[in-house]
Amino acid sequence: MKQYSAEFFGTFWLVLGGCGSAVLAAAFPEVGIGLLGVSLAFGLTVLTMAFAIGHISGCHLNPAVSIGLWMGGRFPASKLLPYIIAQVLGGIVAGGVLYFIASGKVGFDVTAGFASNGYGIHSPGGYSIGSAFITEVVMTMMFLIIILGATDKRAPAGLAPIAIGLGLTLIHLISIPVTNTSVNPARSLATALYVGDWAIAQLWLFWLAPILGALLGAVIYRYILCDETDAT
Repeated sequence: MKQYSAEFFGTFWLVLGGCGSAVLAAAFPEVGIGLLGVSLAFGLTVLTMAFAIGHISGCHLNPAVSIGLWMGGRFPASKLLPYIIAQVLGGIVAGGVLYFIASGKVGFDVTAGFASNGYGIHSPGGYSIGSAFITEVVMTMMFLIIILGATDKRAPAGLAPIAIGLGLTLIHLISIPVTNTSVNPARSLATALYVGDWAIAQLWLFWLAPILGALLGAVIYRYILCDETDAT
């Protein structure tokens, strides 16, 4: 239960810190943090939680990551469902806290997006469903390669949280204009539930594409980047 609780609170922090920066601070008058600030916020949530709970639960904070680590031989199948449930619940609670905070401002309109992921007219840059799908698959694939590589026994000890946090920052810098960046089904669900309507209708892509990308990343790392001994 300590591991599941750690995943709950870690995902809570990721959604509150990352999506909170997008909703509350990205375009704040005159001193808004912009896309760079939001990207850093997501990376910092993972970096800080990796140091805080990495030794307890592994700090997945993401159903796609848990599935990818399972595919990579780093995580038991018996824990997959409890981890995913904990991550989803943590994200939903964080979304509720963020909604309560944001609704305290006059003129707040959750239908404007609430940091939800989308494609087509709901993409920040107006990108198509095909662009969104490929973006989410490739970005999650690279994220898994970074995670598996940084946590490999041959990697420099103690530096994995930094590499993973900066990796997620870079992913956001690339893909916020396309989809608002998911690479995390729990993060997508956490905001979509409060927006409803189009956000729920498009949610399928932000579960399917990250999971597919995570599986591809695990396969690539295990069978191409690893040596023959590690791949068996």
